[in-house]
Amino acid sequence: MSAPLEARFFYRGARPLVLASASPRRRALLETVGARARVVEPRVEESAMHLEPEAAVMQHALEKAEEVASRAAGEALVIGADTLVVLDRAPFGKPRDPEDAVRMLLALSGREHLVMTGVAVVDARARRHRIAREITAVAMRRYDEAEARAYVATGEPLDKAGAYGIQGLGGLLVAGIRGDYANVVGLPLGLVRRLLQEIERDAPPAAEERREDS
Repeated sequence: MSAPLEARFFYRGARPLVLASASPRRRALLETVGARARVVEPRVEESAMHLEPEAAVMQHALEKAEEVASRAAGEALVIGADTLVVLDRAPFGKPRDPEDAVRMLLALSGREHLVMTGVAVVDARARRHRIAREITAVAMRRYDEAEARAYVATGEPLDKAGAYGIQGLGGLLVAGIRGDYANVVGLPLGLVRRLLQEIERDAPPAAEERREDS
């Protein structure tokens, strides 16, 4: 069965896609453009938090994609992603607990922060990769502790970097953004598409790869 037209527009190649992520939001974003990707949760520990945030999200994305690629079918292109919220160069990952979520939200209140997502695409057949990052500026409106706690009580922010989800109730805390909305949700689709195009364009013929492996 042929791929839907929107999927062909997003990715024109014939190789299977694998999403190295347990995030339902990333899967849902790919589905909005008709992309069919098998979801495989990566088995990695984030090891690059000592790096600057831009380098850390790219390193984590690559680690996720490479780990899944090591278990994926040989023809697959594996997509890995990692997102951090950054305020004054301090990274905010997922909150440890509700109190940590309240702390993050109060720090973000009335201020602009950056959302950084690293994206890696790994060719499981040729063991090559492409990697890049997307940055979006997000301005939060002013809100008080009572509103922050009421939002945290919904449970929505507890599994999200920066303790809010722009695509849900957390969008009510946002005053505006500059840049890629999908990046704030967790997967910059334009960047993913570009990396898929690059890795397909630069792929050596399969026969050549077999000679190199022999």
